[in-house]
Amino acid sequence: MGVRRQESLFSSDESADVPLAERMRPRSLDEILGAESVLGPATFLGRMLRGGTVRSLILWGPPGSGKTTIARLLAARSDAELESLSAVLDGIKELREVVARAEARKAREGRATILFVDEIHRFNKAQQDAFLPHVESGTLCLIGATTENPSFEVIAPLLSRCRVVVLEALETAALEMLVDRALTDTERGLGALALSLDADARRFIAGSAHGDARVALSALEAAADLAKDTRTISLAIAEQGVQRKALLYDKGGDEHYNVISAFIKSMRGSDPDAALYWLARMLEAGEDALFIARRMVIFASEDVGLADPHALSVAIAVKDAVHFVGLPEARINLAHGVAYLASAPKSNASYAAIGEATAEVKRTGALPVPVHLRNAPTALMRDLGYGRGYVYPHGKDEEAKRQVYLPDALVGRRFLERK
Repeated sequence: MGVRRQESLFSSDESADVPLAERMRPRSLDEILGAESVLGPATFLGRMLRGGTVRSLILWGPPGSGKTTIARLLAARSDAELESLSAVLDGIKELREVVARAEARKAREGRATILFVDEIHRFNKAQQDAFLPHVESGTLCLIGATTENPSFEVIAPLLSRCRVVVLEALETAALEMLVDRALTDTERGLGALALSLDADARRFIAGSAHGDARVALSALEAAADLAKDTRTISLAIAEQGVQRKALLYDKGGDEHYNVISAFIKSMRGSDPDAALYWLARMLEAGEDALFIARRMVIFASEDVGLADPHALSVAIAVKDAVHFVGLPEARINLAHGVAYLASAPKSNASYAAIGEATAEVKRTGALPVPVHLRNAPTALMRDLGYGRGYVYPHGKDEEAKRQVYLPDALVGRRFLERK
């Protein structure tokens, strides 16, 4: 069944069995940290949270940026029933049940229904299509949450009926404030434990969370358990609490493409230090080394090209080395190649030329091959003049220079920019 009104939206059980991240979930707009740009009084979302009419929207942001909290606060602020679906657990059957309850509720009580769909990007096209008539009719006000770019993951008809609100990962300063709040809150946090937190430990916990509030609070809770005897959370204890730095880098998601884009653009901009940094980011996050090597092979021709023809040989050698050696040692080969490509002179002339030539082919179609260039393997073809007048260039440089190789309609057309 759906969750009704604010008193049911947030758990009243503040026992130790409930994770700290859930206990500290904001219960009011004032408790939300680090989202001023989208929650201010003059913003679309801010107006709705302050009592305006709730409209269908897609909340797009990384894990721990407040998507679920905002959806719950919106429902609590309106006289509407909140229903929830998870794309991981639910499907068309569950949606139909929600719609039936929403229709009955509207007829019986005149109350609207807000449907919160977590990870809406995981629903396929047919499933997303099923939302459309109910959003259009006003039976449901849809609030979708996604970590993926909705331009790619949400169907266009549904996207056109929703406002997209982009939530950013929390800044380290906001996470530090959240950690302090949780440490001192005696009702929902760890205040009863009377623990102290070293400044270095605070910075480490906040920095290691990579903008995710849940990760920061989970790390703090683990560190607090380890510090019950000493009553102080030191950097060493915080490191044990974090255990492992999980970099924000979903290999199938938007951040994957952001990082690889930064990597390519750093090499293109001849900044080997930045390129090596993004390489390290990808490797630490578990990216496929051969994927990186393939991008380097493409880059060697696309961006270095004729300015240093040896770059392609280096990139191919790196690819072979990665395949032969494997990680972790292959990171050395990748670094070698990245440093070379980033430092090499740049030319995109051949890349631009194939683009120009392709555009010409699409514009003019399959123009006839000049007769003198045609293949003449049979007597009939030779009788038709195929190959007649062709000048074999070797030893006949001057005659060959006057020879035309393009179709008649394109004589004089140049695709490669010559410097």
